[in-house]
Amino acid sequence: MGHKILKYFLSGMAVLLFSLTAFAQDAAEKGLDERINDAFAPIAEWWGFIVFYPIPVTSTTSVPIVLLLLIFGAAFFTLTFGFVNIRKFGLALEVVRGKYDDIEMAADPDHKEPHADPNAEVNIVDGDVVGTIKDEGHHGEVSHFQALATAVSGTVGLGNIAGVAVAIGIGGPGATFWMIVCGLLAMSTKFVECTLGVKYREIGPDGTVYGGPMYYLSRGLGELGWKGAGKALAVLFAIFCVGGSFGGGNMFQANQATSQLTTMLGLEGGAIRTIIGVILAVLVAIVIIGGIKRIASVTEKLVPFMAVIYIIASLVIMGLHFSEIPAAISLIISGAFTTDAAVGGIVGVIIQGFRRALFSNEAGAGSAAIAHSAVRTKYPASEGIVALLEPFIDTVVICTMTAIVIVLFNMDGFFQYGGVNGNVMIGDQVVNGVDLTARAYNDALPGFNFVLTISVVLFAFSTLISWSYYGMQSWAYLFGRSKPADLTFKLLFCIATIIGAAASLGAVIDFSDAMIFAMVFPNMIGLFFLFPKVKEELTRYLKAIAKS
Repeated sequence: MGHKILKYFLSGMAVLLFSLTAFAQDAAEKGLDERINDAFAPIAEWWGFIVFYPIPVTSTTSVPIVLLLLIFGAAFFTLTFGFVNIRKFGLALEVVRGKYDDIEMAADPDHKEPHADPNAEVNIVDGDVVGTIKDEGHHGEVSHFQALATAVSGTVGLGNIAGVAVAIGIGGPGATFWMIVCGLLAMSTKFVECTLGVKYREIGPDGTVYGGPMYYLSRGLGELGWKGAGKALAVLFAIFCVGGSFGGGNMFQANQATSQLTTMLGLEGGAIRTIIGVILAVLVAIVIIGGIKRIASVTEKLVPFMAVIYIIASLVIMGLHFSEIPAAISLIISGAFTTDAAVGGIVGVIIQGFRRALFSNEAGAGSAAIAHSAVRTKYPASEGIVALLEPFIDTVVICTMTAIVIVLFNMDGFFQYGGVNGNVMIGDQVVNGVDLTARAYNDALPGFNFVLTISVVLFAFSTLISWSYYGMQSWAYLFGRSKPADLTFKLLFCIATIIGAAASLGAVIDFSDAMIFAMVFPNMIGLFFLFPKVKEELTRYLKAIAKS
């Protein structure tokens, strides 16, 4: 009965989303998006308060509970696995370039076949669950590099451009230091969740891979004797992931990309935004209808291209300001331990750095485990090791470069760190994250605004197609693996793209964006109970490499 109610509830949400399409055409004219926001704002505020419940750490500063959970988890896994993020970094690079592909496809003589106990609800043999050994031995659908590119494309987005600018503007240069520290710690969390994603994945009759937290929560916790709890957590995660895929993973990306395009072109209005939304939706549809293989084939080309553009531009600016880099680094290090009340003191600086790093790379949210589950390998730990590169690329490299460029830009004091009421101010003007980043890059490279616009659109598009896959996998878990269910989700996702581009549904996006961070709660529960399985898989994989 409960499962039927869930289906009706989600079907109702889908119908509601579908009906919102009409608002896109006349939102600017009739103000329908404003009316939706007014009606939805109390729900969004209530949901956001639960997800980001503030925990006081000083008399004047509090930290969202979800952030504390992510920080604790990242530190715990880093220590538990003996700094696997550092020790296995070189191995991760070797695995990505295919050095151990032959080993991963070969049979493992030490991994015994099961002898099932027909009377047991969950059968365990040699530390594995009966029914998963065949699944995890399946070759999968994509290569290590493709899986990494797909996951990176889901995290490298507007947060690297806009979010970092806000974090530095409010928290000061020192936020960069803590952003790097947090990015390094988050690598361990990614290693754990992506190893579990491959270990407990399922393979459909046609070879399609189904994986992610939904499966390691239900099957992994079921192995420990908590089948009901595991199933409930899996369903919760899937609901949050579907909601997050429509909002933060879709409508927000489409909205910001459209805003950047219309600003650059000097065009505005509901009609032009709708046209851009339709074009974007068509491009998304062309990619996602082909499934993970087509998504991976696009992201493996798109991610390196857009990352190289952004990194080269950042390096050029650093080169032009080479003499100022030592002073900038000094500001970053000293600012990390500041007691300046304007930026919230040392606690405020740490919170800004950690918040941006974790919210950017999504380590602990479990989303990346869905993409990494599709990899071709017989050793789950091989993909976990590859996955630890993701926060490094997203946070330690790209976010840090954005931060350094902004610090260099402000060496002459264009704005005051700390802002006013949480906003970055240049003079008496409130500046958003994208605009602050654009000003920083344009200051050294006049006309870079055009390149930045291309970067924003590419980042948004890559995030869109990756989150379509995350949402699609969660949708399939809730509604079944049928063609009608698959096409229904893809249609709704493309409609949401048009809505996001054409209407400013801020409260709706805030609500669904909070769902992404709500994914952390069920996912982290699974990670804390299942990490011993990751240790077993890591030992098995390293043993296979040693024998080669």
